[in-house]
Amino acid sequence: MAEDIRAYARNIPISPQKVRLVLDLVRGKSVLSALDTLRFTTNRAAQPVSKVVASAMANAEENFGVSRDDLYIYQIFADAAPLRRWRRFGARGRFKPIIRRSSHITVILREREYGE
Repeated sequence: MAEDIRAYARNIPISPQKVRLVLDLVRGKSVLSALDTLRFTTNRAAQPVSKVVASAMANAEENFGVSRDDLYIYQIFADAAPLRRWRRFGARGRFKPIIRRSSHITVILREREYGE
């Protein structure tokens, strides 16, 4: 069996909470069915997640010689990336902070074992 095949996407400008909603759709699926699911998902986070899964699949084929039909998503998660903070001034001398969240997406693939 090949080792864990990894791919990362850093500093995606979507909050991790919103990305995790999309990740829950594809966790544990085979790579090809996960890409099909992401292609027809209307959430904005589906496009960067799809790119990371496709990148991990390409890493498996090129670096480890694993067929794409045998791959499945072993782990997939989104962590918080650095925040962008700035302020908007409000009434009576107050200011309202604005926080833009971003995320890091990690995909770990494994080769499916048959008949052991």
